[in-house]
Amino acid sequence: MKKNRALENSYLSTFCMELHILIQSGITFGDGILMIQDDEPDKEGKALLQLLVNSLDEGLPLSMALKAAAVFPSYMVSMVEIGEKTGRLAETLKALSEYYDKQGRLRETIKNATLYPAILLILMVAVVLILIVKVLPIFNSVFSQLGTQMSPFAARLMRFGGWLEGASLVIAAVVCGIVAVAVAAWLIPAVRIGAANMFKNIFGGRGVFGQIASSHFASGIALAIASGLDSEKAVEMASALSGGAKSVDEKHKKCLDMLASGTTLSEAMRDSGILSARDSRMLSLGGRSGTTDTVIEDIARRAERNVEDSIDRIVSKIEPMLVIITSVIVGVILFSVMLPLVGIMTTIG
Repeated sequence: MKKNRALENSYLSTFCMELHILIQSGITFGDGILMIQDDEPDKEGKALLQLLVNSLDEGLPLSMALKAAAVFPSYMVSMVEIGEKTGRLAETLKALSEYYDKQGRLRETIKNATLYPAILLILMVAVVLILIVKVLPIFNSVFSQLGTQMSPFAARLMRFGGWLEGASLVIAAVVCGIVAVAVAAWLIPAVRIGAANMFKNIFGGRGVFGQIASSHFASGIALAIASGLDSEKAVEMASALSGGAKSVDEKHKKCLDMLASGTTLSEAMRDSGILSARDSRMLSLGGRSGTTDTVIEDIARRAERNVEDSIDRIVSKIEPMLVIITSVIVGVILFSVMLPLVGIMTTIG
């Protein structure tokens, strides 16, 4: 809950739903947030809620109270403000709750998908290092006792392992220094945001990252339309959520230009490359039947599922590849010492 840290998606989703329930029950935000505060176990959370109550008691609307707290996302604040102006605050808060719930689940999917391959990679490196640093010297001793030498390949690996063992302290210090600098940089908001923007600009429009950007855009459009915004304003606000990559920003700009010239939302999103022809056709039918918000929500759900499926496919390929690579490396190392040893033992026998 610290002011220099972003609130988690799970917290934002729950909080928006709680505010939605307060509206539905007719309880004022001030009284309702005090009720929420009573059940809040975290001290910083209690302080944040009290700050909101103080702002509301001063007569500020909910959007201004959220803005004054200086920890809530600007997109959430803007959506709440729009909901207040359009008289659809209850719908907006519910849509915000669903939006942040989706973003939280997507983030957890990505985190869980990358965790296991990362562990496999670390184990693979550890196994190889143990072989070349500890096991090969044992085999070298055996070969020496038999009056011969290991293969040139195995000998080079053993020398490399000896170098690694001798420089282990220096290597550990360098690795720790790099990790410390990376963590320190990550804790500085300006550096963290700059690194994220650079990564997004390079990779944000490609492969699964492009699909994630499309998922964010579709979810943002669904939320904006549910809050009562027109198509052009909805696209503009959704672009702020999913932009950053040059190719993605170009699509958004083209879509906005087409909307400004009078093109329908479905045609603009199709011709700019944001939506596929099939999704655009569905959106066109939704516009004609007056169910644009329902259709765009369905498109957003399918975009999220596509991202999850893509991540699963990538992980399903990475895991066996790491196992195969590890097996091949270990096999090559062992065969480079075992085959000559077997030949020697056969000769002696």
